[in-house]
Order: sequence, then structure tokens, then C-alpha cells
Amino acid sequence: MADKLKDTLFPLEKVQLFATVLKEVYPPFQSEEFVAAVCDKDWPERELKEKMRHTTLCLHQFLPQDFEKAVEILVAIVPKVTGFEAIVLPDYVEVYGQEHWDIALPALGELTKCGSSEFGIRPFLNKDLEGAMKYMLAWADSDDFRVRRFASEGCRPRLPWASGVPALKKDPSLILPILEKLKDDPEEFVRKSVANNLNDISKDHPELVLDICERWQGNSKNTDWIIKHACRTLLKQGNKRAMLLFGFANPELMKVEDFQLSNTSPAIGDDISFRFKLALDTKQKQKVRIEYIVHFVKANGKTSPKVFQIKEVEMKPGMHSINKKHTFKNMTTRKHYPGEHTFEIVINGDVKASAKLQLN
Repeated sequence: MADKLKDTLFPLEKVQLFATVLKEVYPPFQSEEFVAAVCDKDWPERELKEKMRHTTLCLHQFLPQDFEKAVEILVAIVPKVTGFEAIVLPDYVEVYGQEHWDIALPALGELTKCGSSEFGIRPFLNKDLEGAMKYMLAWADSDDFRVRRFASEGCRPRLPWASGVPALKKDPSLILPILEKLKDDPEEFVRKSVANNLNDISKDHPELVLDICERWQGNSKNTDWIIKHACRTLLKQGNKRAMLLFGFANPELMKVEDFQLSNTSPAIGDDISFRFKLALDTKQKQKVRIEYIVHFVKANGKTSPKVFQIKEVEMKPGMHSINKKHTFKNMTTRKHYPGEHTFEIVINGDVKASAKLQLN
């Protein structure tokens, strides 16, 4: 997937367009020389983040060396840059703005309108957490939804593909006022970031997140959606308090019978199916979350579990038949290795049955 991204999201044409836009705003810009410097002999082999940083370094050669003047040019092209190349703008501020906070931080708030500044803010958070978070809190009140989303996304403790902020993992208290401001935001784009931020926090501070979710529950449809998305990791982990929060029934009232795999010796690339019966020993309908776990063999021979959801549903008392297909085809996100794999059926957070197969 990375190879495709580096080739399709930052091609030569995008670099040329980027140079044209820069020259329109800053006529002394040497656009042809800039394109030649960016698209050098090593350009095709660079990975996506390498292309971004290389472009940033080249950009610095052709912009004014005065940081404030360079940033004025970058901010001026924001309305004209909407493609993937826009990520270079906050990267420029990240690289060259560490000694110019009064210019760099406001610039990140503007540049996020064309290419999210969520990665560019991270070094500033690590350098002076309280100072940077004051800007984040103010951005949460912005009239622009992209800036409000940045206020939450930029301070996620476990933001994917970004540098970590250990202080926020240890103590997320500075994040919470931002999430409170945004918990009922009219834009789904913003609310999803709030949920993802809480989900990040839940991995280190589950009880804190559950306290927040219990307080927000029922406030509005927006907050109810946020807390369900925020608790997805806790639900996959079978956290009992999270299960109760969303009304899932006591798993002791449920039993799995006749769990069978269609093939116990498939080959990599094969599909298999499995089935089981779920018995509810209750007097009325119950809310049920049905999942299965596969303990995948890794390259080193050890195993790693992954949870897959089958469905969430209200079920009547009695016996129910469940059927599901699983694929062992290799994907960009998962490569399979031969060895013994264990399947487990999970009902409302409890493992109720297991079976093994030998993947060849």
C-alpha cells in the first residue's frame, strides 16, 4: 500500500502544480529549478514520508530564508492547494519553526485548512506541552471545522504514523477540556476525531474514559455516537464496565454449543467457514455482541490475537444458529504464516468456545 501511495499521491504533476501555485503568489520563486531539485534521480525510490521531507528541504532552498516571510507565502497559497502535496506546508513549519513559536503556531492553524497540521504540531507539543496546548484549546473554538478537528486530532496520544507525545499518554488531562468543547460539534469529521482521541486515551486510562462516557451518555445523539466509537477497544477487550454501559447482557446467561470449523487444515489463501449455536437462557430479549478472535501465527512463530466482530443484535431467548466465513488471503494489512491458529468465540466479552486449525 505504501508503494502505491508514494507513486499516486505525490507524482511529478503534483510537484509541478505546487511550483506553479508558489510562483503565482511569490513571483521570484524559481519553479523549474525547484521541480528539478525535488524530482531528482532518487525521487522514484523514496517512500511517501521521505518524499514529503525531501520536498520540504528543497522548498527551503527557494523560499526567503526569513521564516516569517516564508510562512506568509505558504499561508497565502492555502486557498489554492488542496491536494496531498499540502502536507508539505505544515512539515515546513515543523522543520524550520521550532525557534519561532509566535509565528509557527498560528501558521499551523491556518495551514491545517488545506493539509492537516496534526503531524506538524507534535514536536511543539513535546517541546512545551502546556504552551502548545493553549493554542489547541483556542483552536477548538474556531469557526472553521477543519481547525476544530485539528485541535483534537493533533493531540491524540497515539496518533497513527505520528511521533509520540509521551506526556499525553501518561497524563491526558490537558486534552479533556478540548474534547468537552467538541463533544457535540455539528461536524461528523470533528466528532470522529473526538472519539478516536478518547479511544487512544482508553488504552492507557480506561477508567478515566469510562467516567467520561458515563457522564456524556444520553446528552445527545452525537455524544452517544462518540462514546460508542470511543469504547471500541474496551469492548473488544471485553471490559465489563464498558459492556454494562452499552446494555450488553450478562454473558453467564449465554452458552455456545457445537462450534465447528469447515476445514482444520487450510492453506494460505483459502477461505473457511465456521458455525455454532448460541443459547440464551433468559426470559426476554437481550442485547448481544458476538465476536471471534483469531490467534494468528507471526513470522517469529509466536501468536498475536485479532478480534473480529460478527454482529451486535437483540436476541430472543432460545437457540440461535450463527455462520461466518473467514479468509486466509494475504492482505496489505495482514500477512499469514503457517502454523497452529486458534479460533475463539466471544459473547459479550467472554470467551465461550475455541477450536484449532493448522494453516499450511
